Amino acid sequence: MTTTSQRFFISYAGLDRPWAEWVGWHLERADHQVILDVWDWSTGDNFVERMDEALKQADAVVALFSTSYFDAERWTREEWTAAVARRERIIPLALEPLAAADTPHLLAPRLHKNLHGLDETAALAALREAINGGTRPTSPPIFPGKAPAAGPTEAEGRTKPRLPGSTGQPDVWNVRRRNPDFAGRETVIVRLRESLLSGQQAVVQALHGMGGIGKTQIALEYAHRFSGQYDLVWWIDAEQSDQIPVHYTELADRLGIAKPDAGSDPNARAVLHHLRTRQRWLIVLDNAEDPAQIAPWLPEGPGHVLITSRNHNWRGIAHPTGLDVFTRSDSLAYLGTRIPGTTAAQADALAQDLGDLPLALAQAAGVIGSGMTLDRYRQLLTGNTARILQEGDAPGYPAPLAATVGIATTRLDDNHPEATALLRLGAFLGPDPIPIAWLESARPHLSTIPGDPDDLMWLHTSLQHLGRYGLARIDHETFQIHRLTQAVLRDQSDSAQTERVRDDVTTILRTIEPGDPESPDSWPAWASLTSHLTARNVLVADLPELRPTLQQAAVFLIRSGQPRPAVDLLTSLRETCTAELGPDHPEVLTCSQYLGHATSDLGDFMSARPIIEDAHARRRRILRDDHPDTLQSANDLAAVLAAMDMHAEARLMDEDTLARRRRLFGDDHPDTLQSANNLAVSLNELGEDAEARRLHEDTLTRRRRTRGDDHPDTLQSAMNLASTLSDLGEHSECRHMLEATLTRCRNALGDDHPHTLRYATNLAAELSHIGEYTEARRLHEDTLNRRRRTLGDDHPDTLRSARGVANVLQELGEHAESRRMQEDTLARARRTRGDDHPDTLHSVADLAITLNGLGEHVEARRLHEDTLKRRRRLLGDDHRRTLQSAHSLAVTLHALRSYPEAAELLEDVRARQRRTLGDDHRDTLRTTRALADTLTAMGKRYAAQKLLAGKKPRRRLGRKRR
Repeated sequence: MTTTSQRFFISYAGLDRPWAEWVGWHLERADHQVILDVWDWSTGDNFVERMDEALKQADAVVALFSTSYFDAERWTREEWTAAVARRERIIPLALEPLAAADTPHLLAPRLHKNLHGLDETAALAALREAINGGTRPTSPPIFPGKAPAAGPTEAEGRTKPRLPGSTGQPDVWNVRRRNPDFAGRETVIVRLRESLLSGQQAVVQALHGMGGIGKTQIALEYAHRFSGQYDLVWWIDAEQSDQIPVHYTELADRLGIAKPDAGSDPNARAVLHHLRTRQRWLIVLDNAEDPAQIAPWLPEGPGHVLITSRNHNWRGIAHPTGLDVFTRSDSLAYLGTRIPGTTAAQADALAQDLGDLPLALAQAAGVIGSGMTLDRYRQLLTGNTARILQEGDAPGYPAPLAATVGIATTRLDDNHPEATALLRLGAFLGPDPIPIAWLESARPHLSTIPGDPDDLMWLHTSLQHLGRYGLARIDHETFQIHRLTQAVLRDQSDSAQTERVRDDVTTILRTIEPGDPESPDSWPAWASLTSHLTARNVLVADLPELRPTLQQAAVFLIRSGQPRPAVDLLTSLRETCTAELGPDHPEVLTCSQYLGHATSDLGDFMSARPIIEDAHARRRRILRDDHPDTLQSANDLAAVLAAMDMHAEARLMDEDTLARRRRLFGDDHPDTLQSANNLAVSLNELGEDAEARRLHEDTLTRRRRTRGDDHPDTLQSAMNLASTLSDLGEHSECRHMLEATLTRCRNALGDDHPHTLRYATNLAAELSHIGEYTEARRLHEDTLNRRRRTLGDDHPDTLRSARGVANVLQELGEHAESRRMQEDTLARARRTRGDDHPDTLHSVADLAITLNGLGEHVEARRLHEDTLKRRRRLLGDDHRRTLQSAHSLAVTLHALRSYPEAAELLEDVRARQRRTLGDDHRDTLRTTRALADTLTAMGKRYAAQKLLAGKKPRRRLGRKRR
């Protein structure tokens, strides 16, 4: 290589570490300096900071291209990608064949050298050519004199790495054939490789986890994938620990050091002694059970030991790595390979049913691939879990899942019946983690657990046994049983046993007291309880003693921003209660109240309204108008009317409800302040901003005093007041309040809570209003991404965020992209909400405005005319939204130079606004200005000047009721 020393930073994907070390080693041998993370960075370093430092110091970046290198999930920051790709000197080396589609547009034009498919000599020549550029020297080369000193690697004790991807197996090798269906687990294999390379002496790594999770398959894939980095790889079936010396004797024979007459123990000791002096070896101890019996047979020396085990307790013997099920993306990739033609939705549903367990996926693929539809398999899985999990060819696994669970359970029951009883009890709870504290509290009241109820160590001992047999995942606060293990255990229980266990489950769930479901401090405890209350197999809706808890769980789901599961829970609970108690029972009406609220939070106001109206009518008839429950239904009905743009009607209901609540509860009661907040929002929507401000300020002061600064209700009032300040033109104070409230909301509720995202949208809108479009775009796009991830692409809030992004793009001059987003948003709104829904009509109006900006006035006119026609029919001629549509149509007519028609329409709009909103309302002022512009265009300057007395109209921010 070149004699001029350079500093190279090596950029690579974790899976390609062997290549990175091979390249780094040869660069240092050529007297270059190398920055390689695994050599130069320490655990705990700030990755981004070290990356930035390395890129600044390097003369060039050596980028090792592979499909893993361009995996979208690998790049934690787009800026990081760009920093590497846009350097003046980047040296791409391809480690495997790459199609043009595999590389991003930033890197696709780069010429690269291929290292794949070459022997070491040719690969080293390709590396030299890539580094030196293959150019002739422009001056006489310097006489080398004496040879350059050896590179720093040998001084540091690094062993020369093998060429990665070397073909062939080590001379000493007994590993069975590779599984051609292996998929996923790339992150696990990368971490495993890094762990095994972390020390100079023997590194012992233990992969542990439940049966069927793929421990052996990972070890097998690792052995094959990195076979070229070892001279010796020996696989030992360690389930019977007394047979380990026999397997070592077979290795001794292969190495030529066995003494035929010495017996297995001395020969095994000879192998362990031999490995102390040998490099590049890997011993795999598969399916080891008892750490104490394995420990005497662990090799020492500069090699690697990989253990697979159900047992999680390898402390002091090995570095343990707990394996979880497949990620959903791994499951989908596996099913896509094994069951061609499966849609993403089908594969996702099957993976969900199977809990992403690799063995179960393999069995399902075997059954479906041999003559059964995927939908039929899912049906059978629901009703005959144990039976269907006995079927299916799963190469590489010793037994089907049902048999695996049965064998482990039988062995457990023979020796530890109290652990088996705990296992069966857990099988009738949900598949999410089960807090250990639940069992500790309920133990004296549980009838299915044998032994002394006062034994303080029974739970600890039982959990240890469950962990040892791989039947549960254990940590210091919870334990978890896989959903399929649960299903097999439930299927294996007789009816009498099932009834007793279900009674104990009810006892456990009744004893839990998570706290106030409306308080964020209690939400983690409620989340844990709710996951079990709503599990399909728990079936608690028909248990009267658990109904109050279920209703409280629904409140938690609503307040924590999870309306969809709340609707599912309440729909089932309401049906059960109605059938048993009748439609007028208080429990049924409470369910209806919460169901209407949750349905409204989903944005489905048309469905929410009849639910709320029915509950309100029944409560008025049974409880009368002043009962707290009736007033809550009145509040909810006003909220849904306002959401449907019926603000005048909502105002009347809010005023009446507020007056009644003040009289019954006083000014500071939470229900009173709820009504005050909602009335203030109605005043905002009707343009009475001064009165709205007074009411918002009073409500905020009272909520701060009674609920605290960080309570969701207080944050709601602060955000609504900030929005009102914006309407009044006090933008500096508005922005300050919005930023402070958003920070508090993020800290109290989290970044993805619906309230947080709504407040972020308001701040983005205000930033756009004051001209800070770049920051507004960033915030809108972040909110849109979060809503897409948490709510889906078609949720009303997601579509509102998409409209926000499109509008700010319009302000930034990106008209084509703005139009594309608006057309997509409109199509989704029409499909999910219908042509007449307010959100759909908002989207049509936005698109028409963009078309006007693009000069497509004729199409904009058509959209505005259609929207105006629909709003007149739905809302009436004088509704504020109708008049806004008429105003927009008039502006478009002006752009088309149809001045008389525009002026006539604007005069009608202005007259209606003056009558319904007043002369000083922002909408009236905006129409007045538009009419003056049209009159000026018509040559009627004097008439225009008489009109211009108003202020420039202001945009409005979204507010939160309830």
